[in-house]
Amino acid sequence: MCPLLTRFGSPWSRLGAGAGLSFRGTYGGILAAILLAAQAVPGQAQQVASADVQQLSIEQLANVEITSVSKSPQSLSTAAAAAYVISHDDVIRSGATSIPEMLRLAPNLEVMQSSPANYQIAARGFNGNSSAQNFPNKLLVLIDGRSVYTPLFSGVYWDMQDVLPEDVERIEVVSGPGGTLWGANAVNGVVNIITRKASDTPGGIATLGAGDQYSSAALQYGGKLDDNLDYRFYVKDFYQRSFNSAAGTSAHDGWSKPQAGFRVDWNGAQDLVTLQGDVYGGAEGQLGAANQIIAGANMTGHWQHQLDDESSVQLLAYYDQARRTVVDGGGFTISTYDVEVQHNFSIGRWNNIVWGAGDRIYDYNIIDRVAPDTSLLWRPGHRVLNLANVFAEDHIPLGDTLQLTVGLKLENDPYSGISPMPSGRLSWQVTKNHNLWAAVSRAVRSPTPFDTDVVENLGTVKFLTGDINFLPEEVTAYEAGYRGQIFDNVTVSISAFENVYDNLKSIEPAPVTFTPLRWANTLQGNVHGVEIWGSYQPTDWWRLDAGFNIQHMDLSFAPGASKLLGIAQAGDDPHHQASLRSSMNIWDNINLDADFRYVGALPDPKLPEYVELSARLGWKLSDTLSVALSGYNLLHGQHLEYPGGDQIRRGAYLETRLRF
Repeated sequence: MCPLLTRFGSPWSRLGAGAGLSFRGTYGGILAAILLAAQAVPGQAQQVASADVQQLSIEQLANVEITSVSKSPQSLSTAAAAAYVISHDDVIRSGATSIPEMLRLAPNLEVMQSSPANYQIAARGFNGNSSAQNFPNKLLVLIDGRSVYTPLFSGVYWDMQDVLPEDVERIEVVSGPGGTLWGANAVNGVVNIITRKASDTPGGIATLGAGDQYSSAALQYGGKLDDNLDYRFYVKDFYQRSFNSAAGTSAHDGWSKPQAGFRVDWNGAQDLVTLQGDVYGGAEGQLGAANQIIAGANMTGHWQHQLDDESSVQLLAYYDQARRTVVDGGGFTISTYDVEVQHNFSIGRWNNIVWGAGDRIYDYNIIDRVAPDTSLLWRPGHRVLNLANVFAEDHIPLGDTLQLTVGLKLENDPYSGISPMPSGRLSWQVTKNHNLWAAVSRAVRSPTPFDTDVVENLGTVKFLTGDINFLPEEVTAYEAGYRGQIFDNVTVSISAFENVYDNLKSIEPAPVTFTPLRWANTLQGNVHGVEIWGSYQPTDWWRLDAGFNIQHMDLSFAPGASKLLGIAQAGDDPHHQASLRSSMNIWDNINLDADFRYVGALPDPKLPEYVELSARLGWKLSDTLSVALSGYNLLHGQHLEYPGGDQIRRGAYLETRLRF
């Protein structure tokens, strides 16, 4: 099959880099601001949360409060789901400089880099198969409640998502369906990135880093406008060098992306109001093609009102605009408008209910490349799509140690109408430190314009078309797990799952003429596996975290299907992978962290298994100044993580952080 091509940076084209926007100008400006700030306030550092504070104990880690499983605060130890939390300290001490690299810390995710700007990330399989024009589209990603998946293909443009590591409060990673609460695309998992309140980041922080592959600079400042009103703003920029292609020559895909943003929090007696936003622009080189230009802006408002001890209401609204273009080529613009309301309340002692409704509008415009060799078109090239939903979930105590949770979401998407997404979860707190849970749930991936409206031409021949009758991809998941503290210094989580899929995306030929090919829903089957992770703290200054998962895909075609491209088109995923993380506080002011990962071979297209190691040495010179030296991919000069991708290079990075 001829690859589908486009020139405006869609997921089915190679995402590369380059330098269309000036990195040097922004970088120099930030550097000047850092030096001026350092001179303006010598020795007057404010007390802020330090990145290298003493880590939480094993017991505290097990009882971290999360919200992604039930849309209300609950202890991680009681959550009836396969949930993993990446803490603020974990992010800082890993040396990660981007969201995808932060997500490598989650043992229940597959993270594969294919170029400096492009990643394939999934949970429980379906990490894409680019040769079959299939891309990761079953993982929902949120940043402070704002959904960042694109409605064009249900995936995530990872190069357009960024949060300063300093501002990450925690990242909650839930593997397994989350459709009942989170809706479309929460098929195999939910990633919920939660940033710190402005009151948690007072004063200034300036960072300057340089390495053989990556250089960056950032400046942030926050404070109080009055007793109840806190703010912060930031500006950052970076440049990342090109990688080598699989052939060993430069892929010419280095990139840079200046970004700025703010957050304001007002905290009243019974109200919390947040307003935050970001704006960015960048340029990514592409081998043999003009630079790809990305740009965007977002604004999110969140109001939470406490009605009484057992009841609250909250309103979330956001606007997001994303643009991708290629010089002398095509492009697209997507504007998203979203409003959601949620109400939590109790009825007696037996019902703790959360319910809500939301409406999301997508307005997109695709500009076809005006040239004789135009290959990929969208017909129509402009649509306004509406995605509305209503949901309810009831937490029912069945005794002192047993809790049942039942819920249902009804979601109305513009292509297939109303989709029900029910779920049931049972949690049994056997003892204080041991919890058993089980769950049954259903989720869907809604059709997108790439499924319904795309048209590919080969010369004057129509080669492939979308299908306006494309059905939602469906999963029914059966899960069971254990989470507990088996010794004073050891915790473990074990989850087993059986996911049954129907109407998975495939490709079918025309009955007589073979072409045009069309997207169809003829794949089905199941994926089953086990996820295990845990922590061991041999001393108060050393912690080990380990993870392992194994999964097996058993897919087949529905009767009458052509079986064109085979089942490999569904995804190219490793059968198993493992990780080990060591975190050591060598002295009060020096810490050493190392992350080892093993990823099994990819089956089709084939790619060998690999192992890699990254490490970071951090040194706090004073209350205001710290330095860190990070090394990435230390075991090999370069390695491949995804078929058709670039060689991922070994790298070193030295960062200086100044607080003022």
